[in-house]
Amino acid sequence: MTSSPSPAGDSPRLSGPRAHVLHEANYAQLLARRPNVAVLPWGATEAHNWHMPHGTDVVEAVSLAERAADLAVASGARVIVLPAIPYGNNAQQQDQVATVHFSTATALAILRDMTDSLARQGIDRLVIVNGHGGNDFKPMVRDCQLTSSLTILVVDFWRLCPDVLAATFPDPGDHAGQLETSLLLHLRPEWVEMERAGRGAAAARLPDGIRQANAWTPRPWSKVQPDTGSGDPAGSSAALGARYFEAAAASLATLLTTVSGLDRGTDVYG
Repeated sequence: MTSSPSPAGDSPRLSGPRAHVLHEANYAQLLARRPNVAVLPWGATEAHNWHMPHGTDVVEAVSLAERAADLAVASGARVIVLPAIPYGNNAQQQDQVATVHFSTATALAILRDMTDSLARQGIDRLVIVNGHGGNDFKPMVRDCQLTSSLTILVVDFWRLCPDVLAATFPDPGDHAGQLETSLLLHLRPEWVEMERAGRGAAAARLPDGIRQANAWTPRPWSKVQPDTGSGDPAGSSAALGARYFEAAAASLATLLTTVSGLDRGTDVYG
């Protein structure tokens, strides 16, 4: 049997469909080993500085979810990675070309339909792997869990390994900076054009009297971040991206294995 590169570009895997990735799996595989945990990558499609693909958030969420599932299944977890939701909350990027915005009401409706579908099939645990900082799932998860039997967990990929993040990136940035650029150089290097990269510097900021109160208001991205980046991508590399990616995938795999191993109906808080 031949081998082929995995989607993340890491170690090779045997050819053939993976039963734990729904886009690949066939019905016979799913019936033979029914999952109890669904993993939902949820990203956004938006500008990432001048040098990165609009699909950056989707690539990150999908690649991490699939790599973590590979590791979790090897430890006995019963997981299934669902097809990604490729759009997120981009209300402040509507002046940027081909940016689709999902309102909170739309996202909640999608999440409710998905949890209802999973519950009917006996899949009672959902882990959302979030690739976009503009997505805020907490109110939606609270609403869904009020009426659903599912246990729902949310993982922001950039929060998975704070110690590794701090040790790896002098300045990770929060959008198309060192962290995201390095990840894409590792995952999809052919889609990154470093020679085009802007500095990701802010052109405007909140007045000191507002900032000192730790107040928050949405950034008008094209005004505040003219190249749409937030954080300098200089110094990014595939090696740095691989280091964080593998650590984050291992952390997520541990979570998936733990959640899958819980008895049905068990409260994750014990």
